[in-house]
Amino acid sequence: MPKMKTRSSAKKRFRLNAAGKVKMGPACKRHGMTKRPQKMIQTARGATIMKEMDAKVVKKYMLPNG
Repeated sequence: MPKMKTRSSAKKRFRLNAAGKVKMGPACKRHGMTKRPQKMIQTARGATIMKEMDAKVVKKYMLPNG
C-alpha cells in the first residue's frame, strides 16, 4: 500500500491547531483593498477557523498526516 501524500497546495494554505481544527487565512485579502469596505477588511484580519464540513475534506484528503 503506498503512502498517503500531503497536497503541497494545502500545506501552504492550511494549518492544524492543537484542537485539530483547520486554521486558514481569510479570503479576498490579497490585493485591491481600496475597493473593499473598511468593515470587511477589519473582520478579515488575522486567521480564521474553517467550517467543519470543509475541514473534514481538508483533513481527510489534503492533510492526511496532519
